[in-house]
Amino acid sequence: MYFKSFFDEQLAHMSYLIGCQKTGEAIVIDPARNVEPYLEVAKKEGFKLHAAAETHIHADYLSGARELAHLYNTKLYMSDEGDQDWKYQYLSEYDHELLKEGSSFSIGNVHFDVIHTPGHTPESISFILTDKGGGANEPMGIFTGDFLFVGDVGRPDLLEKAAGVAGTSETGGKQLFQSLQKVGKLPEFLQVWPAHGAGSSCGKSLGAVPVSTLGYEKKFNWAFQIKEEKQFLDELLAGQPEPPKYFAQMKKLNKVGPELLNKEKTPKVSLPLNNGEILVDTRPAAEFEKGHVKGSLNLPFNGSFTNWAGWLLNYETDIVLIVKEEDDLLHVKKSLQSIGLDQVTGYVLPEDIGREFEEGYESIPAEKAKQLLDKEDFYLIDVRNQNEWDNGHIPGAHHHMLGNLEGQLDEIPKDKKIITHCQAGARSAIGTSLLQAKGFKEVLNLEGGFSAWEKEGLPVKKD
Repeated sequence: MYFKSFFDEQLAHMSYLIGCQKTGEAIVIDPARNVEPYLEVAKKEGFKLHAAAETHIHADYLSGARELAHLYNTKLYMSDEGDQDWKYQYLSEYDHELLKEGSSFSIGNVHFDVIHTPGHTPESISFILTDKGGGANEPMGIFTGDFLFVGDVGRPDLLEKAAGVAGTSETGGKQLFQSLQKVGKLPEFLQVWPAHGAGSSCGKSLGAVPVSTLGYEKKFNWAFQIKEEKQFLDELLAGQPEPPKYFAQMKKLNKVGPELLNKEKTPKVSLPLNNGEILVDTRPAAEFEKGHVKGSLNLPFNGSFTNWAGWLLNYETDIVLIVKEEDDLLHVKKSLQSIGLDQVTGYVLPEDIGREFEEGYESIPAEKAKQLLDKEDFYLIDVRNQNEWDNGHIPGAHHHMLGNLEGQLDEIPKDKKIITHCQAGARSAIGTSLLQAKGFKEVLNLEGGFSAWEKEGLPVKKD
């Protein structure tokens, strides 16, 4: 048996390619939309991508299952659990097999048994792998999707928070508790292969180690330690971060079938823009701060780029990118495409802009921020998450979480100077660019954020 994992750092997404070396067939579990890495490995190792399987309808990225089926005739193995709201709607176009509790299938001599593990979502399933080609008569591991992670479990509140389906958080939590009891009866030597690692918004405390064993998780994962359902629910639902707005869009697109990727070349364009596009500057915040195009939004191309693009960009508005170098364009586009933001209509290089770099802002240290707040009537904006705010904030600050900031602009006075801050300065730099793009002129960014404020021993309030 051949086994390889793939990790997308921006989405904290894990996917897997498993091959039968005797028959030359391979399957991809929970494929990303960019299928090129799987194709490269399959070609190198001499495999045909015979199949793709999904543990559930994903909400945080666009699946590559349809792309594989359409371009390479891979067979799709998909869940048939859950009610009608949780059924894939595009499968009739392709060779596929629907799976329920007790289903099984094989790729060459690699065998998969299916168990229903709802809770994160109603249709979630897990795949138990047995390498029969290697002579095994017991399973090796389990692909748990977003149900069970290293050190954590999947959150059940996405339907309620991201899609507005009332009451589903508690129902999902109860299902998750039962799924843990079911999986807990499996052999403890099973390896656990989840669909996400640290940094994913599909849980609140995912571990950074990519793989674990069921026995280890039963000993040290908090979710296995709680034996009472009510206590489990309370702990599970407490402190879950705000789900990105784009999650509802991903769920819909993965259900009806993601659009096939358009491989057309993106043209270089000139400023100013005149067709209603949004100009996204992907340079580091320190460069954007010194000078940028008026009205542009700064989303630095780093590990959090995809997350904030999903929060802050509109799926109906065309996007023009400012990329630091031409070689960056393809990488930025792939990141946007991974969450369905396909409408990149052009790009600009910094050296082609010239005098358009007419606006900037200043980042100020904590001590100076304290002096300004004492002397003048500033409006202080905290763009951190709710749990960060609850754990302590600057007295007099107003909480506008970055992902919700644009929708709360009417609450921010236009006649006051503004200071923005987050925990360390990165998110508030994005917030500062958004405020400037929306017409707020006098905006300062707190350098080092709340951490720098605390380090200076300045006042902190807890509600």
